[in-house]
Amino acid sequence: MHHVEKFSPELNKVYFIEKHTLIHILSGIGSIQVDFKNYFDWQEKAIFLEKGQYIKFLSDNFTIRRIEFSNKEKFYNREVRVLFKHLISLGYIDLLECDECNNFLSESTLTDNSSNIIDISSKQWYWQNPFKANKEEYQIIFDIKDIIDEEYSNNLTSNDLVNLINDNGYNAQALIKNKIGLSIKNLVSSKRLQESQKQIAFTDKNIQEISYDLGFKDDAYFNRVFKNSTGQTPKQFRENFDFEKRDTFTQNILELLQKYHTQERALEFYADKMNISIKALSSKVKSKMNITLGQLIRLELINTAKFMLIEGESISEISRTLGFEEPNHFTRFFKHYLGISPTDFKSSI
Repeated sequence: MHHVEKFSPELNKVYFIEKHTLIHILSGIGSIQVDFKNYFDWQEKAIFLEKGQYIKFLSDNFTIRRIEFSNKEKFYNREVRVLFKHLISLGYIDLLECDECNNFLSESTLTDNSSNIIDISSKQWYWQNPFKANKEEYQIIFDIKDIIDEEYSNNLTSNDLVNLINDNGYNAQALIKNKIGLSIKNLVSSKRLQESQKQIAFTDKNIQEISYDLGFKDDAYFNRVFKNSTGQTPKQFRENFDFEKRDTFTQNILELLQKYHTQERALEFYADKMNISIKALSSKVKSKMNITLGQLIRLELINTAKFMLIEGESISEISRTLGFEEPNHFTRFFKHYLGISPTDFKSSI
């Protein structure tokens, strides 16, 4: 059995994932955050999240469909875990390239057999082949990920981890480095960092206790590692994430950007409106949203441009609305950030 609902998520609210879940964004423009990372290019994708993750919507105009699956056994299946075990990014499938997936997710066909969407999706995921590996290599990569998820706080060395893996004649370290671009040590550090961020943001455990839980030899060392990775001390991170108080800063800056981004690019304008210095605004955006203010402004421009292209507006009209001097300036800007020209984007819709 599974549970399906369609709703408009609240801006900046943390939605904890209690069961294996598929999030299908039906409409809206903006970015999302999953496990402290921001993602911007979610359109026409179905995102897969596993228990213990969270998702936040950094815009208030989303409508999403959430499908929660309750058949746990299914997700330990070696073929299917590739969707839910995130290595370095989100597990997703590209709906533009999967008619079968679209049929399942269309309004009319969400019947009781829709858990078949999992089988169709895993087939699509292998077809997308995000790390350019064969199936046997994927199984080794995900075996390693499973072991890291279980053992990350036990201070195992990379060699210990590799020895825990029956590597079928492969060199597991080289395979990970080659396909994912990271070492096993990087993957372990990244898992520990993510778990420490969760404990700091969502529990009231003290920092000493958290560092002990994560297998650090002392809290001073943990503080140093954490600050090197995030640019903030654990204490600052807890204050900035602001899980309970729901500080309106993020909401205010996003509302300003949505309102003025087509006319105003200057950081000074937004600092003025927020009544703080440019420097304070920039560092607050960076610490609270894990993105720079300049990137936020560019994202708003790109999202509006995509929306206008989808609506069939001409490139010269979009260029004028977004305040570019010439249509070819807009085309260059769009292609630089998306790797595809506005015309090609339009024809791919």
